[in-house]
Amino acid sequence: MKIQFLGCGDAFGAGGRFNTCFMVDAAGTRFLIDCGATSLVAMNRFGVDPDSIDQILLTHLHGDHYGGVPFLLVYAHSFSKRERPLVIAGPETTERRVMEALECLYPGSSKNEWRFDLDFQEFEVEKEWRSGPVSVVSHRAAHSAGEGPALALRITVGGKTVTYSGDGGWSDGLAAAAKGADLFIAECYYHDKAIPHHMDLETLT
Repeated sequence: MKIQFLGCGDAFGAGGRFNTCFMVDAAGTRFLIDCGATSLVAMNRFGVDPDSIDQILLTHLHGDHYGGVPFLLVYAHSFSKRERPLVIAGPETTERRVMEALECLYPGSSKNEWRFDLDFQEFEVEKEWRSGPVSVVSHRAAHSAGEGPALALRITVGGKTVTYSGDGGWSDGLAAAAKGADLFIAECYYHDKAIPHHMDLETLT
């Protein structure tokens, strides 16, 4: 398993970092964990072909975690003429929220007859989801994200497991998602300042 951090910044671009977006290569597939608003820029910066992405796995539906999906879809349909299938999976309401954002940003685009097979799927909390070699078990995160739940994702592929906390404070769900993982990627918003719905380093350590 190879993981590249394309972005690990907050919603406000602190320190000039891109929004959350982790790229994973394993078992002959390539996928993103979250796709924040700046992710297409990040992929271009680091020489990643957006059309090489097979799946996008979303933790929750805040712009710094899913806002790059509409831009990636417009790029795929109108610029690169993508033919490769794409799976977008996330919490409940993912397809509707992505299409609403797409329509807001590029009116008419949500009604595109896509040039490629676009498949939206939704995670069921604490139940396994599979797509090809990728297995995901989602757990509720201590974070508020509107209609759909915020999730921590436990992802297993190629015999390795990586957990991403998404946004959220410490919780039983997060502990279950992280237990025994080969790699635990955790949000860390402040060093020792506790704020609701987010993690701080002091809590983690």
